[in-house]
Formats: sequence, structure tokens, C-alpha cells
Amino acid sequence: MLTLPEFQNGALLPDELRLANRFGVSRGTLRAGIAQLVHEGLIERKAGVGTRVRPQSAESGIGAWRSFSREMARKGLQVENFRQDFQLLAADDAAAGSLQVKPGMKLWRLDRVRGWNRRPVLHTRSWFHPRLGLTGREDFSRPLYEVVEAATGVVAENAREEFAAVLASPPLARLLSIKVGEPLLLRTHTVFDAGGRPIEFAQVHYVSARFRLTLDLRRDGNGLEPTAGRTKAP
Repeated sequence: MLTLPEFQNGALLPDELRLANRFGVSRGTLRAGIAQLVHEGLIERKAGVGTRVRPQSAESGIGAWRSFSREMARKGLQVENFRQDFQLLAADDAAAGSLQVKPGMKLWRLDRVRGWNRRPVLHTRSWFHPRLGLTGREDFSRPLYEVVEAATGVVAENAREEFAAVLASPPLARLLSIKVGEPLLLRTHTVFDAGGRPIEFAQVHYVSARFRLTLDLRRDGNGLEPTAGRTKAP
């Protein structure tokens, strides 16, 4: 149904009752299916407007990163949480600059160490804009952007990504069970809502020996452009 021309051109999908009747399912089942399609970036919902197919040209820049645990599950890996801290702390300069707030402002910060096969693979530090109104009671054992959307109604729409190679500091070495000076892949990103306002600033350190990022490229008029990102667990 999503591939019909009228819906590809921006027409609103029928309401929930009509869709449920059309497919012979309960409204609860239908809502769960719609929520999954929204999470995968295939459709979009706006309060007071309706539901429509999301144009593929507007695919989110974080499409491949919306749920790290689900991405790894598709590769047969069960992500484990080794450590998780959610605290209200003074923003450092990098977080304040990216989120466009004053340095030292109290923000919610989420720190997590995750991995698989009983080995830590990555450390994530996320700072959240106070506009979200997080309370500290959120359950971040679930996918991060699902939690944010459920708690605040704000959808992570796109992101600005940067990658660099760094060496493990003593604190990171302890958290990731590696030697000081071991190579790490640092991914820094700022996530924005549909209005282009920053909602999250994160720095993620991956153990290079346990994780790889690959990009698919295609040729266009200006050379080679990335079309998709994939993660690999060596």
C-alpha cells in the first residue's frame, strides 16, 4: 500500500479504523505496526495532520543509528549493558556549543558502556537539550530515540556526524577493559528535531579491534557519495 503512487506523492494514509478494517487486524496491532514503520523512517506522523509516507530523499542522516541494539541483533549479536548512568550535570564546552546553551548549564547526561560476548565494545556519552524536559525517570534500557519520543514527543529527524581516530585515555581504558593508548574510533554527533533544533550531543568511543564502520558509495555527477553505513563486529 505504501508504494501506491498517490501515497508516494504525499497523500495522507487512511485513518486507523479504515486501515484496520482493510487489513483485517485490531487497532492495537495496526498502531504497533505504524509505530514500527515510523521508527524505521518509512512513514511520518504529525499531530493534527495525519500519517504519510516519508519521501526517500528526506531519509534521516541517523537512519542506520536509530537503534544500535536492533542493528546488532540483525547481525546475530545480543547487545549487553555493562554500565549506565543518567545524571544532571554541568555541560562541558563541546556539549554546550553543539546544543546552543550556556557552558556550565545543568543538562541530563547519559553514559553507557555496551558490548557483546561479555566484552565491552563502546562507551556512549549523550547530553540532552533542556527543551526536551527529561525527568531522570526515563528507562534507557530501550532504544534511545524511542525513549525520547515516548517521553517528550520529539522525533530525532537528522544528525551531523564526525569521525576521528583517537587513543584510549586511562578512564576509557578502564571502562572498556583495554590498555591505555589503544586505538579507538570516535564518533561525534549532534541530533536535530524536525525544526532543525539540536536535541542531543553525543560522543561515542568504539574499540577498534572489536568494531568496524563501513560505507557504501555510489557515483554521481560530482564523484562518489555515501549511500549507506554499516557496522561490523569483527
